[in-house]
Amino acid sequence: MTPKEYKSFKGLEQENLRDHMNDLELIFSMLGERVSTEITRTEDAQGYARVENAARRGGRVAGNARKETEKELGRPVISKENYLSGPKRNKKVGYKRER
Repeated sequence: MTPKEYKSFKGLEQENLRDHMNDLELIFSMLGERVSTEITRTEDAQGYARVENAARRGGRVAGNARKETEKELGRPVISKENYLSGPKRNKKVGYKRER
């Protein structure tokens, strides 16, 4: 899923997608980002096309790991649950600034 599709899937509009991911969703996102960074550095990728290729490869690694995990768990990693729909104790507390 693209980030836009993922936000729509979770029912988010202006909120930060990362703030509404569960632990596994975050782990696989971070895995894809880190592998992409390592590929870019290892290959000294320069220019949009080469960096984009590294990002796609890193995403593929994370995607394969996610699929394997889902197979082992017998359930999807991605979830429609988000920070907004969780129990009250999990919601952020807004603080007003005193003037």
